[in-house]
Amino acid sequence: MTFKAAAIQMCSGVDPEKNAADMARLVREAAGHGAVYIQTPEMTGAIQKDRAGLRAVLKDEANDLIVRQASELAGELKVHLHIGSTAIALDDGKIANRGFLFGPDGAVICTYDKIHMFDVDLDNGESWRESAVYRPGSQTRVASLPFAELGFTICYDVRFPSLFRTQAVNGAQVISVPAAFTRQTGEAHWEILLRARAIENGVFIIAAAQAGVHEDGRETFGHSMIIDPWGRILASAGGTGEAVILADIDVAAVQAAHQKIPNLKNDREFSLDKVEAVAGGVAA
Repeated sequence: MTFKAAAIQMCSGVDPEKNAADMARLVREAAGHGAVYIQTPEMTGAIQKDRAGLRAVLKDEANDLIVRQASELAGELKVHLHIGSTAIALDDGKIANRGFLFGPDGAVICTYDKIHMFDVDLDNGESWRESAVYRPGSQTRVASLPFAELGFTICYDVRFPSLFRTQAVNGAQVISVPAAFTRQTGEAHWEILLRARAIENGVFIIAAAQAGVHEDGRETFGHSMIIDPWGRILASAGGTGEAVILADIDVAAVQAAHQKIPNLKNDREFSLDKVEAVAGGVAA
């Protein structure tokens, strides 16, 4: 089966209402081009570095503006709309970096909470501690859609190959990577990581990204991409500003890739023997 997929590139700011309006406009554009699966980036609802400012606009899932708007759009346009993620208030005072997949009836098919927290110190002085604010997820998912088996990740998850391998072994044909990559890490690793995850698992990768300089001062890399199981880039966007990229996804290409390179089938369990050198000979 072949279907048309879209990845939406945004430059979300601090105001959820403006972000929701921008999202709706871009989703309508993608649907107008025939996309039946539409993915938005990580933190679609708000990119806000200031923790107090972010908490001031947070809502729980039942009252979140992006969730409500996305549900209405999916039902109106009769598409599968995947909100890559948005910040959701939790009962314990933490925040979930949560993705939502809506069906053509507007109902939530499933959610996914980002598992791996971006706790890093970069060479340019940027320091991030997502775990101080966000509660990590603990469960990955593969959703059976009418046109494909869809796996879920978010941004920093792309650096953890076992997550992708688990989904691929369990039938994922398309794996989503909505993101808000920093410019520094994006320039170094974004494309090569996405292509590697596609190649080593024989799956399509759809990665909608945040792009440009945001209201809170951070800069994200952009370059949203759709990649086939052979690692070929089917569609890509630039490094700044909004974009809608589209590609026809032929899921038969997944089986074809697995037949050419059956590494999922050929994978073997193994043990590790750590050998320590000793003077004058080999350790027993």
